[in-house]
Amino acid sequence: MDWVRGIQNVVYFIEDNITEDLDYDIIAKQAYVSSFHFQRAFSILCGFTLGEYIRNRRLTLAGLELSLGNARVIDTAVKYGYDSPDSFTKAFIRFHGISPSSAKKEGAKLKSIAPLKIKLHLEGGNEARMWAVFPCIGALPTALQEVNTKIWTEWIPNCREYELDGNFNIEMYTDGDTGSADYQSEIWIPVRKK
Repeated sequence: MDWVRGIQNVVYFIEDNITEDLDYDIIAKQAYVSSFHFQRAFSILCGFTLGEYIRNRRLTLAGLELSLGNARVIDTAVKYGYDSPDSFTKAFIRFHGISPSSAKKEGAKLKSIAPLKIKLHLEGGNEARMWAVFPCIGALPTALQEVNTKIWTEWIPNCREYELDGNFNIEMYTDGDTGSADYQSEIWIPVRKK
């Protein structure tokens, strides 16, 4: 199973079980990989940890419930996995910027994190080389983060002719002014023919 489909399976599983006690090992099994490797890949692909994603989705849904109806704060806290109203209130305020009771008021502004949706975007058709090179132009770290995301979400999952070769690391050499908008860097990834 490829990483894209594996992550989408995990997203569906999390959404279907958002009010349950979510075990990371069981979550990773939805993608057919170990918990360690899944959590690492998830963080690289998504830019946040699995725990942050689950917490943000729960707080989004909790805020929506409180704003739409007569749900009690304590019931909502327990439903979304908080042991006490105090811990729920602290997390809620950090996420939404307002208290759970304020969320019940008309016109309350709440933060919302939508469920992840995995999309494939194919580009190019260029021949790959033994070391794939990805140009990175623009101020760091934004440009590097954008290129890194493209590598892990687009190029690696969709490369049919080559695969990652053994152990790899990311190296960066910073000749020049890295804050400059025209700064250029290259990212090299070791690959081998499948």
